Amino acid sequence: MNRLFTTTSLTGGVALGLLAQAGVAHAGSNMPQMDFSNPLNGSQVVWLVIILVVLYLILSRWALPGVGAVLADRSQRIQRDLDAAHAAKVEADAAVAELHAAIKSARDEANAEVARATEAAKAAAAQQAAELSAKLDAQLEKAEAEIAAARTQALTAIRPIAAETAGLLMTRLTGQALDETKLHQGIQDALAARGLA
Repeated sequence: MNRLFTTTSLTGGVALGLLAQAGVAHAGSNMPQMDFSNPLNGSQVVWLVIILVVLYLILSRWALPGVGAVLADRSQRIQRDLDAAHAAKVEADAAVAELHAAIKSARDEANAEVARATEAAKAAAAQQAAELSAKLDAQLEKAEAEIAAARTQALTAIRPIAAETAGLLMTRLTGQALDETKLHQGIQDALAARGLA
């Protein structure tokens, strides 16, 4: 406030000095408003200074403090808004970081769940394959046993037929009956040669 008053006082003093110099320089010229030898012009300058001082006092005591208060209020409001915006930005950044962390955690958890499900499916498939393999092995062993039993039964049943047929053929071809022991030995040798004995 004092600074403004000092500035206005200096400005007013300089203006008066300039007017006085201009008035002296132009006293004989055709510019009557610059003729300070006329007492009417001097009183006008005095009134001008009084009006300027009163105007300055009114402005400095009433208008300028209001403008200053408005500017200060506006500055405070802007600062509050900036602080609120900064706080909101910090909060938003924290929320974004939390969101990214939650997404990463969910992704990791989903990947772990997929891995667990894959391992469980592999284990179940391996167990099922082992059970199926054991079942198939049991069925295969049973089928092989049945085939072996049927083969043994067939070989047991075929020996007397083969012996009778061979005996009849030899009797018809040679006209002599074969020895039973030789006949059975020949059939045994023939079956052994074919891997059937």
